[in-house]
Amino acid sequence: MIYRGKKTAFIIICWLSLAVPNVFAHNPLPQTIQKVKPSVVGIGLFDPLAAPKATLMATGFAIGNGTLIATNAHAIPKLNKQRNQSIAVLIPGGRTSQVYKATLVARDDEHDLAIVKLTGKRLPTLQFSQKTVLEGQAIAFTGFPIGSVLGLYPTTHRGIIATKTPVMLPVPEVGKLTAKQLKRLREPYEVYQLDATAYPGNSGSPVYDQETGDVIAIINKVLLTGNKESALTNPSAISYAIPVKHLQDLLDGL
Repeated sequence: MIYRGKKTAFIIICWLSLAVPNVFAHNPLPQTIQKVKPSVVGIGLFDPLAAPKATLMATGFAIGNGTLIATNAHAIPKLNKQRNQSIAVLIPGGRTSQVYKATLVARDDEHDLAIVKLTGKRLPTLQFSQKTVLEGQAIAFTGFPIGSVLGLYPTTHRGIIATKTPVMLPVPEVGKLTAKQLKRLREPYEVYQLDATAYPGNSGSPVYDQETGDVIAIINKVLLTGNKESALTNPSAISYAIPVKHLQDLLDGL
């Protein structure tokens, strides 16, 4: 009886050890992250008179021919020409990140999207998903949630598409509304609500399919449960992303 008990335990241990590799075989995310990371960059401000000269503000990712970077329109810094400021694209490298100047080539404030063009650098690009996005679909996004305090290291979060919902637009003063703004308020476009925690530095991060790495959407805002500081101290785990079809339209217009 003792021998049979040991034999049974041995068989169970063997079965468990054989099952472990299968768990990793069915989790494509680690490989997908390695595919996505080379295309993810920081977006910020370059000021030759400041220290440091480059300041990280958001995330972006390479598209098109590798010199084009997609991000949020709200992430594009206002430039002081007297200080010779420019848009900065920060290529991750830990504490030795590279900084390149970029110019704004396309902007869509309605959908909070922008495209900048790199000078002197070409990066691996991400592809846009052509599949129908489903509620409950597993997604991930990579970016710089807490900036570059400890260096520039792309960080990945994962979650699901929680629902498709009309975009929440800021309401201007009624007397200042244009006909176009009125139409937007009456007929808001849909965005994806994510069951995932994003932070301010994630603005512009690519939201992608966990299996393929193809871009589904672009992070653009989070739901705040308090003041702005609560986005870091008490995140809501509810984030919003702009469908990639709007980025495709912006790219096609170049």
